[in-house]
Amino acid sequence: MRVGSGLKFIWSLIAAIILLVATGSLLELDLGQSANLAEVRSSVVPKLKLQLKSKGFQLGQDIFIRIFKETSELEVWIKGDGLYELFKIYKICNFSGTLGPKLREGDRQSPEGFYFVTSKQLNPNSTYHLSFNLGFPNAYDNANKRTGSYLMVHGNCVSIGCYAMRDAGIEEIYLLAEAALKKGQPLFRVHAFPFRMTQENIERHRQSEWSGFWQNLKTGYDHFEENRIPPNVIVVDKQYRFEKIEELRRQ
Repeated sequence: MRVGSGLKFIWSLIAAIILLVATGSLLELDLGQSANLAEVRSSVVPKLKLQLKSKGFQLGQDIFIRIFKETSELEVWIKGDGLYELFKIYKICNFSGTLGPKLREGDRQSPEGFYFVTSKQLNPNSTYHLSFNLGFPNAYDNANKRTGSYLMVHGNCVSIGCYAMRDAGIEEIYLLAEAALKKGQPLFRVHAFPFRMTQENIERHRQSEWSGFWQNLKTGYDHFEENRIPPNVIVVDKQYRFEKIEELRRQ
């Protein structure tokens, strides 16, 4: 490659990175830093199976995830005998913005709300080690004209709108999700909250502009707390509504 063309390529790459950072789409740039999933499985699955067995679980059981911004926690729940039981709490290494929902593309705000993930949303070739797409915008986001794309849970501890984990954490979470979906769970739900939606915390944040939005989220939070089964979530009049149902039947 000639010097002139080489410099032109470098400047073009820099410009592309700047553009992708500005739009929140850096995850789509392939920098060749993806994990070797076969190696991850080989090194992590045996230890993960032992962790699961110690708590009475098996790899491949249905999962459910909750995220809490304020305490930087990601919970993985596993479906036991009809109800979900807490398996493990992972520390979120980094997320973008402050407490409150994502509103528009490029605002570098991590989303809050009720999402679900299918096998098509898993990315074993992520630039950020391993990842899955939250599915933002969902029906609620679309109804309220919120925009954004490529909002992920991923590794590498870097966030421009996503929930970033340390690589060891995302490896376990990804393998739990992959195994559950392969075993027949049609989708797993991810509920992202600003904080644990206790009445005390709601009162503590009652002056926030997002107080009404968070009250709506609290209804869904309380549903799971009471039933230990994630609710079916629909959108009516630009608000979340929740239905008590059994998990979607395996196909």
